[in-house]
Amino acid sequence: MNLRNTTDISEFLLRGFPAQPEVQRLLFPLFLSIYLLTLLGNVTIILLICSDNHLFQTPMYFLLSHLALADLGFTSTTIPKALDNLLSQKKAISYRGCFAQLFFYIFFSNSDSFLLASMAYDRYVAICCPLHYSAMMNHKRCLQLATVSWVLPIIDSLLYNVLMSRLEFCDPEEIPHFFCDIFPLLAVSCSDTSLIEMVVMTEGVVQVMTPFVLIIISYAFIFYAILKIPSATGKRKAFSTCGSHISVVVLFYGAVSWVYFKPNAKNPSLQDTVATIMYTMVTPMLNPYIYSLRNSEMKAAMKRVIRKRFW
Repeated sequence: MNLRNTTDISEFLLRGFPAQPEVQRLLFPLFLSIYLLTLLGNVTIILLICSDNHLFQTPMYFLLSHLALADLGFTSTTIPKALDNLLSQKKAISYRGCFAQLFFYIFFSNSDSFLLASMAYDRYVAICCPLHYSAMMNHKRCLQLATVSWVLPIIDSLLYNVLMSRLEFCDPEEIPHFFCDIFPLLAVSCSDTSLIEMVVMTEGVVQVMTPFVLIIISYAFIFYAILKIPSATGKRKAFSTCGSHISVVVLFYGAVSWVYFKPNAKNPSLQDTVATIMYTMVTPMLNPYIYSLRNSEMKAAMKRVIRKRFW
C-alpha cells in the first residue's frame, strides 16, 4: 500500500456490506424501516414527556427523554449514510464527514451508556431507599446526572478525534465497515497506531466499563432488596420495573463488548457487523417500545395529551 498524507485525502470508501446487489436491495428497506421506527418511537417519547408535566418531573421519565434524544442522535449518525451508500455505486464518505461521523458516534454512544447508568441509579434509589427517593432524586440531581451524561462524552469524542486526525492513511482508503469507527480507521492507517490503541484499551475501557460496573452494582443492591420483600406480588412488581431496563443493558453492552473487547477487534468480521447493527440500530429502535410505550404511566400520559390537544 502507498502512504499518503492526510492532507491529500478527500474521501474514504466504506466497504462494510456485501457487494452483491441482491443483498443491498434487501438491506435498504430493512434499515429504512428500522430508522423510521426509531424516529417515530423516540420522538414520541420526547414529545410526550415534555408535554406532560407529571412525567417531566418524574426522574425516570426525565432521564428517559434524554436517552431517547441520545438514541435519535446515535442512529442519525450512522443509518442515513448507510442508506445513501446502499444506493450509491461509489460508497464514499468525505474525509471531514468521516471524522464528524466518528465524533458524533463516540459522543452519542457514550451518552447512551452514561444515561443507562443514571437510570439504573434511579431504580436503585426507588427500590432500596424509597423513603428518601424524593430527596435523593430531586430535579437538581436529575439535571446533574443528565449534564454529566452529555459533557463527559464530548471530552472523550474530542480526544479521539484529535488523536485520529494525526494519522496518515493508506491508498486506497477502504474502511472495512459501514461507518467511520476507531478500529476500522486504524486498520487502514499507515502510521504507528500504538498510542491510540493504548488509549482505547485504557481510557476507552474505563469510559465504557465504568457505567456498566455502576449498573451491575445498582442491580446487585436492587436484587438483594427485592429478595427481602415478603410478598410474591411485591417481588413481581419490583422486578417488572427493572426488567425492561435490564434487557436494554444486556443487548447494548453485550454487542459493544463483542465488537470492541475481543482480541482481533481491528479486523471486523461479518459477526462484528451484525453485532454493530444490533447496538447502533436495533437497540435504539427497541428502547421506546420495550422501555416505555408498554408502560401504563406512558399510556395514561398519552391519553391526557390527546384529550388536551384535541378535545
